Amino acid sequence: MKYLNAAEVLPEHLLMEIQKHIKGKVLYIPTGDERIAWGEKNGSKSYFEDRNKEIKQQYQDGYSLEQISHNYGLAYDTVRKIIYKK
Repeated sequence: MKYLNAAEVLPEHLLMEIQKHIKGKVLYIPTGDERIAWGEKNGSKSYFEDRNKEIKQQYQDGYSLEQISHNYGLAYDTVRKIIYKK
């Protein structure tokens, strides 16, 4: 991240107003864009949601935790957490 001198990029009245609150410190100004939640951009979130629904359905259909664990290549405890998560 490149630092900018506020005196070079901000109007004088705005710079003076900011200096009333912060003098000589580094200030981060966020972009203002709305943040995208984890996995929404690349589809990971929906993939894991769908997978977890399938796992819960298989458990309801009578598959054992061991069978599901083997089918998905997941640890037994991971499958158990997925099934019992509300």
